[in-house]
Amino acid sequence: MAISKSETTSDGFEGDLNIEVDRTPPPTVSELKSLSDDGLLELIAADNEDAFQILVERHVDRGYAVAYRILRNGSDAEDVVQDAFLQVWTRREVWQSGRAKFSTWLFRVVSNRCIDLLRKPKAETVAELPELADSSSNQSKDLERQEATELLERAMTELPDQQRIALVFSYNENMSNGEIAEIMDTTVSAVESLLKRGRQKLRDLLKSQGADILTAFTNS
Repeated sequence: MAISKSETTSDGFEGDLNIEVDRTPPPTVSELKSLSDDGLLELIAADNEDAFQILVERHVDRGYAVAYRILRNGSDAEDVVQDAFLQVWTRREVWQSGRAKFSTWLFRVVSNRCIDLLRKPKAETVAELPELADSSSNQSKDLERQEATELLERAMTELPDQQRIALVFSYNENMSNGEIAEIMDTTVSAVESLLKRGRQKLRDLLKSQGADILTAFTNS
């Protein structure tokens, strides 16, 4: 809204004083939720904390899921995701819209941080306890599936870091090889090689343990 009035200056000349007043109300939460990630990041760059909170809510669960599947440690996974979003806020003024999808950037930061943690020597910790199966008519089958899942997840931890990350994005996040290549900053052919070698390594590990994962999930 423009406000204009005549003003007499100290030297006796009369001029117009134009003042632009921005009376646009801040966006509501509902309006923020309808924005794209880039739209939210533009507001975050202008210190809009509500936009930051919505961006976190939109992506935190998937970020945590990826970190947990790579690390198999809930506390470490939480730290990784918190660090990633802390970077978003502390570096909000330098985000360059259009260079990469925010989710791609997030997964790249999360996976790189996970690799750092995996390669860092650390003392042995007590493994997280699995949830107890509830009592039902399918309790036996549920227990078999739980054991098979745990066996598969333990085998995943035996894979080289890059193979494990590629498989997590392919199996758990259902991403294309092109998307995985962008996140891992490599080529599609390199991703294909990682997936092929990772799958073969998994088969060898499970075979050596006499595991029949497919049967646990298909038998009625």
